Amino acid sequence: MFKASLRRISFLALTLLLPVAIVHAEDDTPLERAQNAVRVLNEIEQAPDKSIPGDLLKDAKAIAVIPDVLKVGFVFGGRRGEGLISVKSPDGTWSNPSFISFGGGSVGFQIGVSKTDVILVFRTQRGVDSIVNGKFTIGADASAAAGPVGRTASAATDQQLKAEIYSYSRARGLFAGVALDGSVIKIDRDANAAVYGQGITPRRIFEGGVSNVPGPVVHFRDTLEEYTSH
Repeated sequence: MFKASLRRISFLALTLLLPVAIVHAEDDTPLERAQNAVRVLNEIEQAPDKSIPGDLLKDAKAIAVIPDVLKVGFVFGGRRGEGLISVKSPDGTWSNPSFISFGGGSVGFQIGVSKTDVILVFRTQRGVDSIVNGKFTIGADASAAAGPVGRTASAATDQQLKAEIYSYSRARGLFAGVALDGSVIKIDRDANAAVYGQGITPRRIFEGGVSNVPGPVVHFRDTLEEYTSH
């Protein structure tokens, strides 16, 4: 009886808080989102001994950056954010990014609203192929693990090394690997249309079939090049 009442209260709290969180998550324009993603990359990669290992970034097949993910919880929780993802081209350079949305749920003792930055490092082509098709679930479409932190990947465990995705989050200045199984990534077609034009597919974006790309979006791609070329 008590558990059933707690579930009802939790569900009611989420129905009241999540719409507010989603509205705030969608305040940024696509170009502001690109600028925030660059800020997140710079702040994390320039932090001493708290960055993503360089060899992991260099070998990545795709990298997603989702700034300011809002997490709302009252026993049962939900998260919502929007960001960008670029894939590694056959010649080793990074593609123009596609815009994405990011969301998921969680269960456990939690209450309140918080913001985190999320970075996903894709280590295999399988996850990239799923994203091109429009939707991807972490842990279902590809295995995931909390990523190692530091200048090298020597701290990775056997379980981590088998993962197809390394996931990271930063909240209140703390940066660490985090488990995000069950989170869903979707192509944000509205944002892509606003930046690249109507009818532009993710595959066309990733394969270099777009022109007149705005400066903040190019800056995101160039920042990835900077941090993965060493």
